[in-house]
Amino acid sequence: MANKFRHLIRYRTIVGALTRNGFGYVADGLNNKGKSWRAKDGEMDHPSVDLLGKRIRLMLEELGPTFVKLGQIASTRPDLFPGGVIEELKRLQDHVKPFSYSEVVNIVESELKSPVSTLFKSFSEEPLASASIGQVHRAVLKSGDQVIVKIQRPDIHKTIGVDLEILTEWARISEMKMSWAKHYHLRDAVEELSNALLDELDYMKEARNAEKLKARNTLAYIHIPDVYWEFTTRRVLTMEFVKGIPFSEPARLREAQLDTKQLANRFATSIFSQILELGFFHADPHPGNVMALPDGRVAFLDFGMVGRLPEHLKNHFASFVIALRNQSTRGVIRAISRMGVVPDDIDQSKLFDDVDELRQKYYQVPLNQVSVGVAVQDLFQVAYRHRIRIPNEMTMLGKAMLTMEGVATSLDPEISVVDVAEPFGAKLFLNRLNPIRMGKQVMEEVPELVDAVQELPGSVKRLMKLVRQGKLRIEADSPQLGELLNKLDRLFNRLAFSIVLLALSIVMLGLIIGAAISGTVSPIMGKIPVIEVGFAIAFLMFLWLIYAIFRSGRF
Repeated sequence: MANKFRHLIRYRTIVGALTRNGFGYVADGLNNKGKSWRAKDGEMDHPSVDLLGKRIRLMLEELGPTFVKLGQIASTRPDLFPGGVIEELKRLQDHVKPFSYSEVVNIVESELKSPVSTLFKSFSEEPLASASIGQVHRAVLKSGDQVIVKIQRPDIHKTIGVDLEILTEWARISEMKMSWAKHYHLRDAVEELSNALLDELDYMKEARNAEKLKARNTLAYIHIPDVYWEFTTRRVLTMEFVKGIPFSEPARLREAQLDTKQLANRFATSIFSQILELGFFHADPHPGNVMALPDGRVAFLDFGMVGRLPEHLKNHFASFVIALRNQSTRGVIRAISRMGVVPDDIDQSKLFDDVDELRQKYYQVPLNQVSVGVAVQDLFQVAYRHRIRIPNEMTMLGKAMLTMEGVATSLDPEISVVDVAEPFGAKLFLNRLNPIRMGKQVMEEVPELVDAVQELPGSVKRLMKLVRQGKLRIEADSPQLGELLNKLDRLFNRLAFSIVLLALSIVMLGLIIGAAISGTVSPIMGKIPVIEVGFAIAFLMFLWLIYAIFRSGRF
């Protein structure tokens, strides 16, 4: 009963904020007060994007911590929201007063099961910073170690829980009643943003993120603070205090006679290393989260938002960059398609035109003038227009790169981020050509290929039987059908070629083993050295296959 009452009060607050900021018709549509939604539905199709974004930002700020945080997370998703709205969401700030020191003490003692005076040698009553989810205090442990302690706001979990339940229910109703909500998969978007917010409520996850990044870091000039696990729980996080100058204060950096060009290069190198080598990266490297230490090292802070980039997404991202550099419109489309979920009713010709326009934007542009972050954001805007859902990992990558470029250029206006990225891209590209790695991939796929070939005759027989019985009738009229059949034909030819190559390799292996057992150097049929000839044929077939794959661009 208490939960329903709490939901009702919050529900009325949200409806009031919607009405005051020009979204009263949305509330009416959700309440289903007998009014016609159809006339209002069109208003969402072609809104004034700037005005819409401003209204959304003001409404989120009015509704408080949950909505401000959701808006900040949404600002990283240009594939879900139009550019004008994204720009307004980036302006969202946490206007939250600190909570009292007595509440801080209650939470710390409740979580750590001991009095503050027993746990710490000293504990600052004034917070260093205060945000929507928690606030940070300086402290000194009994060991003498200086630390920062992040404490979660009282009852913030309950507040956010109620808000997310209401939003989830509204998203469900919206998809039933509003065409634009269904068009943009509003429920999926709310679920994705909610999961990201809930992750930030668990400080244990943030601690594990910091520890994982510290363990994987290979650059001596990058510093990740230590986590004090015995003083860390889901609501309290204790980490090493880092004394340095934030990148948000470039004037102080120069006053301290630190080399800002070197700092910019080290910062950019670290982000690319995290993304393209570790596959695990700091997803919010804004100037306040990065510091310069007195010895010139770069320290990262705040690990509540991290990105993970699986191997296949790294490869798709590399394919996108390569296709963009090679001026290949079709290559860019393939990369987009493989990175995201493409709607069945997508307009292929319009998508081609938009990507071609993107390609022309970077045509013959010098590398030192190319912004990788902006190029990725442009890609996401194309995805938004065509309702292609890009994985969250890729959008976090785009935000991290765009933020990194902005910070790096503020320290060194002449830095070329593409030059910094080039060695990592080359290494990733060469790694994809590694024969051992390719061989492992082939061997992993061989069983599936063999099964597919074995099942193919039976499948064809069943299909022909259905056709003869008149149970299957297909009518198709598509200009791309011929091209599709040609591609399928080439695919089966290449599959057959690969199987023949595999069979030849197995035969060659058998001959080598037989020669080793018999003690002969090389088996000879007549006067022909079988192993040498077979090896030459297999090698030529392998080279041809690699050439065909790379010529197609599907690698």
